[in-house]
Amino acid sequence: MEIKDPNPCRVIGVLDDGVASLNATALALLRSADVIIGGARTLALLEREFKSGAVRHDLTGKLKEVPEWVRAARADNMACVVLATGDPLCHGIAPYLAQHLCVEALDILPNLSTLQLACARIGLAWQDARIVSVHAKDAGEWQRGARPSHGLYALAQATRQHARLLILTSPDNSPDRIARLLVAEGLGDDFLMAVAENLLQPEERVLAELTPQQAAEMKFAALNVVLLWRITPAARPVRFGLADTEFAQRQPEKGLITKQEVRAVSLARLQLHADSVVWDIGAGSGSVGLEAARLCPQGHVYAIEKNDADFGIAGQNHAAFGVSNYSLHLGKAPEQLDTWPDPDAVFIGGSGGELAGLIAGIIARLRPNGTLVMNFVTLENLATATATLQAIEGVSWDVLQLQAARSKPILHMHRMAAENPVWIVCARREADND
Repeated sequence: MEIKDPNPCRVIGVLDDGVASLNATALALLRSADVIIGGARTLALLEREFKSGAVRHDLTGKLKEVPEWVRAARADNMACVVLATGDPLCHGIAPYLAQHLCVEALDILPNLSTLQLACARIGLAWQDARIVSVHAKDAGEWQRGARPSHGLYALAQATRQHARLLILTSPDNSPDRIARLLVAEGLGDDFLMAVAENLLQPEERVLAELTPQQAAEMKFAALNVVLLWRITPAARPVRFGLADTEFAQRQPEKGLITKQEVRAVSLARLQLHADSVVWDIGAGSGSVGLEAARLCPQGHVYAIEKNDADFGIAGQNHAAFGVSNYSLHLGKAPEQLDTWPDPDAVFIGGSGGELAGLIAGIIARLRPNGTLVMNFVTLENLATATATLQAIEGVSWDVLQLQAARSKPILHMHRMAAENPVWIVCARREADND
């Protein structure tokens, strides 16, 4: 038999029209509360309803203290209310409280989400939309190729995977900044925007069907939410095994690319997961790293290339590929590697003459069961790689020689033309058994 908590903390969703947004039950609980916790704006909005002597706690900047305030109130058998915005379970405080207290200690009274209200204002169905919050500290302007630490990274990723997005903003991460992200990602013609400002307030304003280019130059009220919906069909790109001709390559020396057959086997040997962190060292045209980015939609690829011309080519391919989980750097490994997170998989297409030290450093950084895959066309580099791996404990490795031949026309018939042989060296860091 289930026994309910006799004095749960009431988590009440509130909208910006204050008392009008509360049903009779929520209003009665608020008026009888001994302890009331909420943000400064919400406390001010409802303070006339607090009973005389009620203790108030402003949680602004003090989120970590809220569970202790709740515990103390419950220990003293005091009625406690936490005021949240909209639906407390939609990017709200309720999951945080459930994690630090317990579900049984909470009684959640949800309200409409501001995102629901915004959708209602323009008649946008939201059951299949993706909700994204950028309601955080100033993330700075989005730059193509930004790392996962950027505050707008999740949004950039979501624009590639979803046709409708509902976005909780902040004064810094504003609608115009979101619009500039879309333009930077080459999506300016693919989405329309709506911005709903000051919902349920006298100065409410809803701007619908803005293009990202228009919104990028506008200013908006501090309180707003953003809706995005795709107006062009989403691309359905090949995820694996692209033809070499799909990539820009250096001219007139066309062919400076990991060829399709070798690329396919190398990617297979990398043993990628949807959320893998991948390093691409000696990126060249970017072919391996960019295909890996498509194969790891919840992961991220960090690529480095020392040649200016190839760096430019890889940048062109990145722009054409439609991925937001790829960061390309100009430099010579191991430069910058110490700023990257430990990898699940590493591909070496070029080493710049420091192969032995590079291999040792990568093996030390690989996560348990992580994989290193290297491509070589010279005996000397093959010998260096195998000798280095042989001397490292806790690593299993093997070598695959791959030689492909492609058909080519000769008069009215076809012949087979051999590609150069490539050695694919695969090393795996064994998991610790401790």
